[in-house]
Amino acid sequence: MKPAVKDIQEAVAQLPTDDLVSFRSRFEDFDAKIWDEQFEDDAKAGRLDALADRALADFRAGRYEEL
Repeated sequence: MKPAVKDIQEAVAQLPTDDLVSFRSRFEDFDAKIWDEQFEDDAKAGRLDALADRALADFRAGRYEEL
């Protein structure tokens, strides 16, 4: 049985500082990996094509700012 989000939140709130630092770091890595996978899936499926086309059109029309 999966733990409820509330149970996880309560457990995290009770972590000692060192464990919380470790958890936070691991969760950030986990979250970044999930985001990267979703981005990759979206790109492969063409769900970002319209955004890319618009960005390229704006660039070609001179609608951009140097960073």
